This record gives sequence, C-alpha cells and structure tokens, in this order.
Amino acid sequence: MTTNAARLFRASQVALIVTAMSFALRSTSAEAWSTDFNISHEKVGWVAGSALWGFTVAMVLGGPLCDWVGLKTITMFALVGHVVGILLTVFARDYGTLFAGNLIFGIANGSVEAACNPLIATLYPEDKTTKLNHFHAWFPGGIVLGTLLAYALSKGGIGWRAQFGCLLIPTAIYAFMFLGQAFPKTERVEKGVSTSSMWAACFHPLFLLMVACMLFTAATEFGPQSWIPAIVDNAKVGVSGALVLTFITALMWGGRQIAGVFVHRVSAPGMLFLSAVLATAGLLIMSRFSHNSPVMLFVAAAIFAFGVCFFWPTMLGTVSERFPKTGALGLAIMGGAGMLSASFIVPLVGRFYDTGIQSRLAAGETIDAFKLAPADSPVAAHWTEIQAGAGLEALGKVAVLPGALAVVFLLLFILWRKPKAQA
Repeated sequence: MTTNAARLFRASQVALIVTAMSFALRSTSAEAWSTDFNISHEKVGWVAGSALWGFTVAMVLGGPLCDWVGLKTITMFALVGHVVGILLTVFARDYGTLFAGNLIFGIANGSVEAACNPLIATLYPEDKTTKLNHFHAWFPGGIVLGTLLAYALSKGGIGWRAQFGCLLIPTAIYAFMFLGQAFPKTERVEKGVSTSSMWAACFHPLFLLMVACMLFTAATEFGPQSWIPAIVDNAKVGVSGALVLTFITALMWGGRQIAGVFVHRVSAPGMLFLSAVLATAGLLIMSRFSHNSPVMLFVAAAIFAFGVCFFWPTMLGTVSERFPKTGALGLAIMGGAGMLSASFIVPLVGRFYDTGIQSRLAAGETIDAFKLAPADSPVAAHWTEIQAGAGLEALGKVAVLPGALAVVFLLLFILWRKPKAQA
C-alpha cells in the first residue's frame, strides 16, 4: 500500500479543525460555564486550562511513541479521545465532569499534534516550515468556524452543549479520511538516527532556548484569545467578542496560507522577530485605546493577529529544520511546552481579570449587587466600566511576553543568518 501524502495532509487539517473548534467553543462558553456551574472566572480558566494540560501530556508522551508504535496508532488514539471528550463535555453535570471532559478532549488534541506534526515533516522534508504553516492555518481557520458556529447557534437559542455536540461531525470526517491509509515511518526512523543522538540533540543549548521561547509565544497567542470574547462582550464596546475573535483568527488563517513568501524572503528568525514586535504593539493598543472605540479595537486586533500568526508553526518548522535529529520528540517537546505555558496563562489572565475588578470596586460595592442591577440603570453602566477596564488591563499585562521575545529573536536573527542545521 502506497502513502497518499495529499489525503493524509488534508485529513490532518480536518483533525486540527476539530482541535481548534474546541478552543473556540471553550472561549465562547466561558461566561455560560461561570453562570451554569456557579464558578469564578479563575475556575473557568482552570477548566479551559485542563484541556491544555491534557494537550501537554499527550504531546510529550505521544511524540516519542510516534517512533515506536507508529503515527497511525497515535492518530487513532486521538480519534477515540475526541469522541469521549465531546460526549463528556456535552453531558457535564458539575465542575468535576466539565473538567474531566475538557481534560480528555485536550489529550486528544495533543495526540493530533503529536502525530500530525512529524507526519507532515516526514511527508514534506524539503519544505517543512511552509507546509507546517499551511497545516496550522487550520487552527485559526477552525477557530473561525467554531466562533461562527457558536454565534449562529446562540442567536438561535441553542446553547453550548449542542454546540460542542456539533464537533462530532468533523470528527467523523477525519476518521473516514484516515482509516485505511498507509502511514510512513517518522523521519528520524527513516534516516536511521539513533535514540542517543536524538536525546543529545534535544539538549543542545539553542534547542533549549527555542523551548523557552515557545513558552512565551504560546502564552502570547492563547492567553488573550481565550479571554477576548468574554472581555469584549462585558466591555460592551458595540461589537460581539466572538466576532472580534473570528476577525483575529481569520487574519491568522490568511497569514499562514502565504507563509511561504515570508519564509523564503525574510527567513524564519526574521519572521519571529517581526511577529513579537507586532504582538506587543497589538496588545498595548488594545488595552489602552480600544475602551470606547470599536475601530481601535479592530485595528489592535489586526496588529495582534499578524503578530501571533506565524508563532506556533514557524517555531516548529525552525526546530525541525535547525535540529532535525530531535525528530518527533523535538516537535513534541516544543508543542508540549507551548500548551503547558498556555495552561497557566489562561487562568492567570482570568486572575488578572478578577483582581482588576476587585481593585475597581468602591467600599461597600459587591459584584452580586452589580449583577442584580437592571440592565439600563446607572449601576449597570458603572459595572460595564469596571469590567471593561479590568479586562482590557488584563490583556495588556500579557504584552511583556512578546516584548521580551523580540529581543531574543533579534539576536537569533543575527546568529542564524545562514540556513544551517545545528544538531
């Protein structure tokens, strides 16, 4: 049986769409979870973060397993996890079952990344960064689909449970596309790179620096995006938070589709430097100038989108090209580090949000009193001001991460002027 590279690539994209749609639905369901299960924003962040922990575990364990049990086995494991995670989330009855459903969903999502990243690197060894950008274009693409789905169904009075149930449809599609297909061996196995060489490459100082950078790039991307729908909706700036997230992710989808142009003209380190600068600017503008201006909100969102657009796939592509001996394990470490970071930044932004609200309450004011106030009352208007200020401030605090990255990536751009494998 021959390997159908195009079909495997398309199936991988559909599997990633399921992963991305789950991220979107978690973001748009945040406020509903807080109300339905009577939990704080921080606890909502921990629920969303559980999916990221599961992702991390699956990436770190699944990466090396790809070499030993094969890419197809990990992919089928992801399929089962998606089905179980969707059903547990749909039928969640309390904080614990909601947490468990998201955790299993995250394990499935991580398994998709653990298998599909090395699969694509193996299928397209001469064009890894570009093809990984094309693959990961469907992460923001899937978020667009997920947020539009949530927006449309919510307008029709259909809640978050049914919205998550809809994920069974793309899950069935990628299952059909993968089943019966011949999967190649991983690139490391095909080239005969020894396990000891793989581990040695994973301890190269510059590889470890890239892992550290992945912590910051992932936090910059996922922290703000996980909270933008709730923060924008509560700020009442005249636009839907779900549509702002859709706008951001649509721009990210488009940017990743044309990544090849930038890879060949600017270089991967140059792309990462420019991305860090734009992400910093976008978050600062959003936090300081978008409070009462939908136009400035969208300007800031666009700058932020083009900033974080290339982060994840270009980091993976750079590692695969510069440190090829790290193989599937190297990609797994990078992806695992990214999601581990995201699992902490999501509840941390939630904490920033809660703390910002508390700091804006005058003596004697309580959150419950604000929530019970009539929607058209001065008290409700004051509550909107409090939430807007606290939420946008929380997003602005994340800007320190890409600001630090800009310095590191500038140094790497100078160091890596020539495309050369390091280990």
